[in-house]
Amino acid sequence: MKALEYKKLKIDLFAKTKDIRQYDKQTGNFYKSIVIMSKRADQIASDLKQEFIENSQQYANTSETLEEVFENREQIELSKFYEQLPKPTQLAMYEFEHGQIHFKDEDED
Repeated sequence: MKALEYKKLKIDLFAKTKDIRQYDKQTGNFYKSIVIMSKRADQIASDLKQEFIENSQQYANTSETLEEVFENREQIELSKFYEQLPKPTQLAMYEFEHGQIHFKDEDED
């Protein structure tokens, strides 16, 4: 998913108490679910970082004057956009809760 798609999701950014029993339904093991969500969060963080780097390259300054650094509004707005996205952990939990993560159990053949 792209950052804009994540922005459109209705994810509550505030901490909420969750029923941990909902996380062991898909895997049969709570800890296995945590590992799956953790690995997915790492993937999301890596993808968002790469996307941010690619998008910020178009605003890169070749000169290093102090005035230009503080007045690069486009880059500031881009940074604010990525800061306001839900955290990768929240996104991974959302995807797991909605059955959007596909995983293969290595214990089963």
